[in-house]
Amino acid sequence: MLESIVAAFRISDLRSKLLFTFGMLVIFRFLSHIPVPGVDPVRLADLFNSNQLLGMLNLFSGGALEQFSIVAMGVYPYITATIIVQLMIPIVPQLEALSQEGESGRAKINQMMHWITVPLAALQSFGTVTFMNSSSSVPIVQKFDLGQYPLETLAIITSMAAGTVLLIWIGELITQNGVGNGVSILIFAGIVASLPKVTGQSLATPGDITPIATFAVVGLAMVAGIIYVYEGQRRVPVQYARRLRGNRWYGGGSTHIPLRINSAGMIPLIFASSIIISPGLVASYFVGVENTTVSTIARTLYDTLYVGTSWIFWTLYFFAVVGFTFFYALVIFQQQNIGDNLQKNGAFIPGYRPGRPTSEYLYKVLIRITWAGAIFLGIVAITPFLARNVTNVQALTLSSTGVLIVVGVVLDTIKQLEAQLLMRNYRGFIK
Repeated sequence: MLESIVAAFRISDLRSKLLFTFGMLVIFRFLSHIPVPGVDPVRLADLFNSNQLLGMLNLFSGGALEQFSIVAMGVYPYITATIIVQLMIPIVPQLEALSQEGESGRAKINQMMHWITVPLAALQSFGTVTFMNSSSSVPIVQKFDLGQYPLETLAIITSMAAGTVLLIWIGELITQNGVGNGVSILIFAGIVASLPKVTGQSLATPGDITPIATFAVVGLAMVAGIIYVYEGQRRVPVQYARRLRGNRWYGGGSTHIPLRINSAGMIPLIFASSIIISPGLVASYFVGVENTTVSTIARTLYDTLYVGTSWIFWTLYFFAVVGFTFFYALVIFQQQNIGDNLQKNGAFIPGYRPGRPTSEYLYKVLIRITWAGAIFLGIVAITPFLARNVTNVQALTLSSTGVLIVVGVVLDTIKQLEAQLLMRNYRGFIK
């Protein structure tokens, strides 16, 4: 990895891309410290120390939500819009037709994601501020009421939605002119930026260093396992038929289809945590009602499904992650239409007829290898709970989703750098 970075800095255009990416990240970190007017920083810090959902949203905002800056929503609305569109493609015939039109169809779908992001960003901004104000005895954000302060409220929502659009634009600039996927790198930068602070707070706590060292070993083992599974794939052999044109034979040869063990990435963890936390979030609004029965049920749901300290929560989380891994992997597989594409290009899997038999075979293979990826993701999801119980280190939080993002972004970025270096080596060889 270090060799690739050093070699990239020796090439002028790659050095420019790396410096451009670094410059955009500096701008992003600067924007994350510009707060929305009327925020009480003391009460905001207290709220984050006791709220798991805000910690998850803060992960995708790159730490900006903790400062409640103008980019507090981060790229989370865009991620939500992307997931919604991807899930709707196999359901809506028009979207499925667009996805099969090549580059022009993908451009239209991408434009649709951008349009959906704007109202989602506004709605999520309003919902987040409302939830944060209702979670505190004194409002976190002052003058946020459409009835009493309509102009101030609209200004806050507009600034936060505009901040999300600005981050998406910065991410696309990184993708076009820098190195790596811009949106993923912005999330990665936010996670990494918070590590020194959290680690310093944990090390500053007096006591035995052994639990912290154990916690670090668990984290390193988690990273090693993610890399192993992330790179794991089942290579299905593919043979191309030879064709006679005139007096010459064309085509032929063999290759393979790389079916990943974990083709869903971090998406199952996001889905599972959102769905499991939602009942506890709704129950939090009924904890203080006068009806004793309703209040007791709401308190039970809140403590079980929202606080995240119960073994019931983490057991449900494990099975939800496994289920969503299968769901998302199969949705992506159906969108790719591998069997039809192989048949159109004169390719086939040895021992299986082109078309439907090939698709059924690939489907069975995907199901078998996804079991390993799904169970592994489930174990990764509950690792923070196990690590905290074993080490009793509460100050240092090990986020499974955050580790997946960091490892995935680093691997993808290094692969892009190596591909750029390889392309330039070939170019020099041809010259």
